[in-house]
Amino acid sequence: MGSHPHDLPMPVTTAGREGLEALLRAPRRCVVALDFDGTLADIVPDPDQARAHPGAVAALAALAPEVGSVAVITGRPAGVAVRYGGFAGVPGLEHLVVLGHYGAERWDAVTGSVHAPAEHPGVAAVRAELPGFLDAIGAWRGTWIEEKGRALAVHTRRAADPEAAFAALREPLAGLAARHGLMVEPGRAVLELRPPGTDKGVALTEYLAEVGAEAVLYAGDDLGDLAAYSAVEKLRAGGMPGLLLCSGSAEVPELAARADLTLPGPSQVVAYLAALAAALAAAPS
Repeated sequence: MGSHPHDLPMPVTTAGREGLEALLRAPRRCVVALDFDGTLADIVPDPDQARAHPGAVAALAALAPEVGSVAVITGRPAGVAVRYGGFAGVPGLEHLVVLGHYGAERWDAVTGSVHAPAEHPGVAAVRAELPGFLDAIGAWRGTWIEEKGRALAVHTRRAADPEAAFAALREPLAGLAARHGLMVEPGRAVLELRPPGTDKGVALTEYLAEVGAEAVLYAGDDLGDLAAYSAVEKLRAGGMPGLLLCSGSAEVPELAARADLTLPGPSQVVAYLAALAAALAAAPS
């Protein structure tokens, strides 16, 4: 094992330490992949008000030239994540990729354009049915619908008892989704109805293969990130070093339990990325 910078917290697992060492040893062959909400941006009651942490863009712009690639993988539409993140036209982020809708959409900084397939017909059907559906089951009070373009999300964070509202909605929404060929992705006080076949694990694995990565760092905070965790664990079993970061631990203990390093939230994730960038910039080439 080589040395590592003292201001970088050490992963608590052997696999995580090996992942960090691989990144520090050959950063240009490593992909840094990050969730957006809860990882680069604080969770807020209204997702339309979410913005990247004030230091996130600067940290990513410092880190990106030092590593093989930086990818943001999010359930949001790719264009929305770019706008809320402030990622467009930033020196240093010329080759940033944003994989939106769990990889169904892709924005490349080098072209500034989004590539996306046609909308799943079930999304339009559920969009029309959902308000009346929530009303009919008595779940309208305190819940609200977020329009995500290729998906719809029902939030319970504003309900009198968010956890009880979430639990009560899970089965009915699963039934509604199944009738229209969709699936339900649970998250932190949110249930998202979206097309099957795409998840963060598939998106991450395909992107790593595309760029020929030899190591990976992935950071996330929610249940939707478990698929990416599983993908990294599978890649590690096949010999590719990887480091799993968890942003926050209280709301999603399943993620924290599998992480190599847990950081308290987006501000600490951003600080970690900035420290990593500084360590790589200072290392002899």
